[in-house]
This record gives sequence, C-alpha cells and structure tokens, in this order.
Amino acid sequence: MTLVRFHKADGTLDREVVAEPGQRLLDVAWANGQPLEGACEGVMACSTCHVIVDAADFDRLPPAGEEEEDLLDIAAAVTRTSRLACQILMSETLETLSVRIPTAARNWSRS
Repeated sequence: MTLVRFHKADGTLDREVVAEPGQRLLDVAWANGQPLEGACEGVMACSTCHVIVDAADFDRLPPAGEEEEDLLDIAAAVTRTSRLACQILMSETLETLSVRIPTAARNWSRS
C-alpha cells in the first residue's frame, strides 16, 4: 500500500489517502476528489493529468517514457519533477508519494 499525499498548487496539504498496488495515480486522484481533468481518460493522449512529484519521491518512480515526455512538453507549469498521473502506478515498494496539483492545465486535444 502507498500513502499518497495530494498537495494544492500553493503547497498546502489537501488530502492523504491509501492506494493499492497496481492503481494508477490518476484513478486515485479521481476517487478522492482531486482536480485532475484527465480528458483522455488516462490513455496518454493529453496532458491534463499533469502533477508535480515531490523531489524526494521523483527518483523512486520508473522514468517517464518518450511519449510521456512529449506530452509534458505541452503541459502547463511543468517542472523538472513533472509527470502524468495516468503513468504513475502504485507498487508494493512505493511506500509514500507526495504530489502537487498545478494551478492550470492545457488540453490541446480540444478544438
């Protein structure tokens, strides 16, 4: 189980929840009322589930693939530790994960 800490854009803690191994961070966020759009419903066709991972947790995640990196290039408010929540899977070894929800999202898939 992973203790996930969701922080608001200003850095204040919003909610702590427990996630099961195999769950996507996007699904955990949706189930707990976090403001992530996930316009493509997690098929990695947009960047509206962009989160900023705490620096202490970032290196414990598998690296982003090329497709995820390309989508992060068009996300709003990207940082060095940005990831797409649809690509972060909870695992048995990931005990804690802290993420911050950015202030804005860009949905380039809508016209």
